[in-house]
Amino acid sequence: MAPSVDRSFTAASTLEEAMAARRQGAAVLAGGTWMMRDPRRGVDLPEAVVALHRIPALSKVEIEPDHVVIGAAVTHAVLGRALHGAVGFEGLVAAADGAANPGIRRVATVGGNLCALDFAAADLAPALLVCEATVELETFEGPKLLGISDFLKDRHTLLAEAIVTRIHLRRDLVASAHIRLPLRKAGDYPVAIVSLGVDKDKRCRIAVGSVEPVARRWTGLEQAMRAGQASALDPERAAELALEHNDFQGRDGKEAEGWYRRQVLPPLVKRGVAALLKTGGLA
Repeated sequence: MAPSVDRSFTAASTLEEAMAARRQGAAVLAGGTWMMRDPRRGVDLPEAVVALHRIPALSKVEIEPDHVVIGAAVTHAVLGRALHGAVGFEGLVAAADGAANPGIRRVATVGGNLCALDFAAADLAPALLVCEATVELETFEGPKLLGISDFLKDRHTLLAEAIVTRIHLRRDLVASAHIRLPLRKAGDYPVAIVSLGVDKDKRCRIAVGSVEPVARRWTGLEQAMRAGQASALDPERAAELALEHNDFQGRDGKEAEGWYRRQVLPPLVKRGVAALLKTGGLA
């Protein structure tokens, strides 16, 4: 018979309480949707967890004329409702409203989505990359701000001693879109994701998720579209440029092989540019 494990649970009311639990080795529990699957992935459940849902500041979405602040404990469902109709955040709303399934969206949080280290198919990551979000962390030395690209690349190290508290967004996009390709046998997880946004200077930002282990900006395609100017804003031409500048190394998974993830990117770009045109963001 396997030995029993004494487990502890702390529901922190303040960040100070949460960080004290972290110093004792507690894992952070947000919505818990990823942690619940640990046993299926052959990962032992943590012996100690600290929950953040009782910290009021982490469950708020603050919308100001020039910026938005999203608490890490905000759920996908709440985020989608809060930003619905906000110009420039169409892609982020689509990511929040289209992730997983309704039951998961009611409990899965923004922070949990970004902090699930081995979850390559997180919808919010590419959408927030397009927004050029800033991630706020509480560390043992105090608060820290980090660009989302750097956070995603270094989060294995960062999260060993930190808690994600808020996401900061500038309101500098005039339109955005979020295109995902799910497969039925993959459940609710997308095979590939393309997020796009257009800023006030008509420059296009593009990010890709689920194709590689970590979501990232598609800088080669962004530069090609800027060089192409008006012709690149046509969905067909954008797809051609995506094919020419596809530098992704697709990851193999149970639901799809890497070559297929790469192959579907140009059609997703085509759909994304068409969606942007419908919003008037590329007019």
